[in-house]
Parts: sequence; C-alpha cells; structure tokens
Amino acid sequence: MLTPDDGREDGKFVAYLTQPDRWRPFDPSLFDLLATALPAERRVSVIANSGLLGDSLFVDAVVPDNKPARTASFAKVQEKLRSAELVFVDPDNGLEIPSCPLGRRGSSKYVLSRELAELFGCGKSLLVYQHFRREERSAFVRRMSTSLRSATGAREVTCFQTSHVAFFLVAHPTHSVMLKPSARHVSERWGDQFRVFSDGNV
Repeated sequence: MLTPDDGREDGKFVAYLTQPDRWRPFDPSLFDLLATALPAERRVSVIANSGLLGDSLFVDAVVPDNKPARTASFAKVQEKLRSAELVFVDPDNGLEIPSCPLGRRGSSKYVLSRELAELFGCGKSLLVYQHFRREERSAFVRRMSTSLRSATGAREVTCFQTSHVAFFLVAHPTHSVMLKPSARHVSERWGDQFRVFSDGNV
C-alpha cells in the first residue's frame, strides 16, 4: 500500500544491514538482496524484479486518500490479485482507526476493515502488517486479533510479534492446513526474533 513520501524516518531503520554476522544467517538470500539494493534504491520493483518471491504479484499504485478514488483503486487491486491465495497487506500504519476515517488526509496509511473483509471473502488468506501503538503490547495483540476476526469472520488469527511491529496471519479455512506448518517454520527459523500467538492468546 504505497503512499507519497512524507519525509518521515519510518521505514529507514536499516542498520541491521551493517551486521551481517547477526542477521544474514536467518535468510541469506533476502539479506544479500536488501544489502545490495537498499543503499541505492528503495522501491517495491527491486523485490518484484529480483525473483526472490517467485511468481508473486505486486501492487505498486499509490493509495489515495479521496474516498471515490480509493474505492476505484481497490477494485483494481482486487482484479490484479484475482489469482492470489495469500495477500500480504502492508499499510504504513496498520488497521484503520476511528480518528482517521476514509477520506481524511492520511487515511491512505491505513487498511480498511471492509477491504480486508472483501479480500477474505474472495477466498484469500491475509498477512497484515501492524505498527505497534501506545498500548500494552499483549493487550494490543489480543485486541487486533479480535478486530481482524470480527472484520473477516476468520476462525483463527496468528500473530508474529517482533520487537517493533506485528504481522497478523488471517488464514482462510481453505488454507489453514497448509499455513500452520509454515507458521511453525517461521518460528523455528527465526527463533526468539518472533513471538508467535494464535488468536492473540498471550
């Protein structure tokens, strides 16, 4: 979910690239690509053109704040992702908040509950990025998991919590058997870099 550059420092924390001994063993191919690409160019196309994620589909249109424009833009996203089974949703700030409703300046930084519901309703599983807010983290994970289940009707939500952000896996029933081993693999591969919770039960 691309937005215009607002000049903020969010997303520019790349000091880990100067510590290959610590971080490269987790995913050498990914680390090497980022170490080569990020200093020169910070674009989604770098990942898309690398082939690192196989035949994944990428959406590189800027998300508008304007309500009609966003509705039209999301319709195009749905069409482009028609064949996708798992959608990684990467808004700047995470799930929508009451203080910044659709149409307000900055609303493009949030994914709408109804957008997630529509994607899930089309048979897609979701992996949703969420920036931590000023809230006790265990309570936050539980609340977000509940919100995502409520929005989508999913039976289960799995949270992968890092030191700075969380990723919520909303598994569609048709994919849950396949995705559970993948979730375990992430936990085993990355060790204490991720804390994994199902349904937000901490």
